[in-house]
Amino acid sequence: MIGLDTNVLIRYITADDAEQFQRAEQLIEQQGTKFYINHIVLCELVWVLNRAYHYDKTTIILVLEKIINTEQWVIEEQQIVQQAIDTFKTSKADFADCLIGLKNQQRNCQTTVSFDFNTSQLTFFTLL
Repeated sequence: MIGLDTNVLIRYITADDAEQFQRAEQLIEQQGTKFYINHIVLCELVWVLNRAYHYDKTTIILVLEKIINTEQWVIEEQQIVQQAIDTFKTSKADFADCLIGLKNQQRNCQTTVSFDFNTSQLTFFTLL
C-alpha cells in the first residue's frame, strides 16, 4: 500500500498540470496497487477544491463519493468518512467540521464546542 499526499490527489483529480497529472495517473492507475488516503488528506482536498479551484459543494461531494467508492483507495475509517459526507450534504457545516464532530462523538465526547454557528447546528456540536 502507498499513501497519497493531497497534492498528488489534486493533480490526479484536476489535471491542472499536465506533467504532474501524467505522473500521478501513471502511479494511481497501476493494477493491483492500493493507495491509502487519511482524514487530513480528505480535509485538505475539500479545502483546496473549494478555495483554489472554486468547486461547488455538489461537485466536492461527488468527488468525495467517487474516492470512497474506488476499490483501490483505502480510506481511513471509511464508515465515519461516509457519515461525514452524509452530514456535509445536509448541513451548512464544512466537511472537516463534520468529520471532527463525528470523530469526537465516536470517542465518547459529550459534545464538541465551536464558535461556528453553522457547525453548532449539528447535534454533536455546541455553540460556545
